[in-house]
Amino acid sequence: MEKKEKVLVAMSGGVDSSVAAVLMVDGGYEVCGATLKLFDNEDIGLKPSRTCCSLDDVEDAKSVAFKLGFPHYTFNFKEEFINKVINKFGQVYKEGRTPNPCIDCNRYIKFEKLIEKALVLGYDKVVTGHYARIEFNEESGRYLLRKSQDPTKDQTYVLYSLNQEQLAHTMFPMEGITKVEARKIAEERDLINARKPDSQDICFVPDGDYEKFLREELNIYAGEGNFVDLEGNILGRHKGHIHYTIGQRKGLGIALGKPLYVVKINAKENEVVLGEDKDLYTEEMIVSDLNMIMMEKLEEEMEVEVKTRYSQSATKAIIRPLENGKIHARFLAPIRAVTPGQAAVFYKGDYVVGGGTIE
Repeated sequence: MEKKEKVLVAMSGGVDSSVAAVLMVDGGYEVCGATLKLFDNEDIGLKPSRTCCSLDDVEDAKSVAFKLGFPHYTFNFKEEFINKVINKFGQVYKEGRTPNPCIDCNRYIKFEKLIEKALVLGYDKVVTGHYARIEFNEESGRYLLRKSQDPTKDQTYVLYSLNQEQLAHTMFPMEGITKVEARKIAEERDLINARKPDSQDICFVPDGDYEKFLREELNIYAGEGNFVDLEGNILGRHKGHIHYTIGQRKGLGIALGKPLYVVKINAKENEVVLGEDKDLYTEEMIVSDLNMIMMEKLEEEMEVEVKTRYSQSATKAIIRPLENGKIHARFLAPIRAVTPGQAAVFYKGDYVVGGGTIE
């Protein structure tokens, strides 16, 4: 009988990754679990909380591994997480942009560092509970990332940064399973987290108060500045540009007789530019820090669909390479609230062409 691959299952303590482990065990793979320790709550001023990678999650993952009969490691990636995710989160806000720390965590920690560790320990693949598909294209000789068959579960937007080496050593066994089915499998196996709710917040800011976190933990503080209109006329005072993001309407604390939105942030001058809803629409953007999946790099103009935020429907665009290694995207119809610092992900049908950071 052919020997099955050795797999390292990334176990967040949640139900999806635990059921992924069940599927690997039932599939006859040689399984080991791994949970990442990314920070100590006290280090960043948090009380114990229910977020991914907390101490409770490590214990839940260990309990599941014990119940399913395979070993479990806890890997300490605290230093890398603070440097590449938390500090970057602060720097991006400081520059007047809006970061996406979950994508950075996938990029630099959950795949890059974990796959490195898995290969050193002699495992063939890393398994996660994400919903997406990986295929190998014989013609191009490249691994492709494909949307989940269930569009409501698809997570390719947060996985666009996977490179060829990482795609070659990753498995997503949850594809095709609903959340109801996942919880049923977990209950049948009497797993401790069968009814555990999904974590929603950024793990290191579970109360959602980004400004307080930036001020108290990263010593990043933007004092009061001016709200201005598109012509530069002063409209009033704001609490500091790090309080605001593109498209924001609520919490501005300013009334001018019509709905106003944040349309631009000028961090250098600590100015927040306000405009009407129509001013939020744009027809083009520049994308940098690219990772292309379908090809090594974009060589010529291409029609794609693009998403500029996780929950958004994809919209048609023409992308073309720029001489500086970046990509220019022109939308076929203007789209709303394109936000610097967020990810832009390009699709061709179900397949991810690549993506990068909106400049």
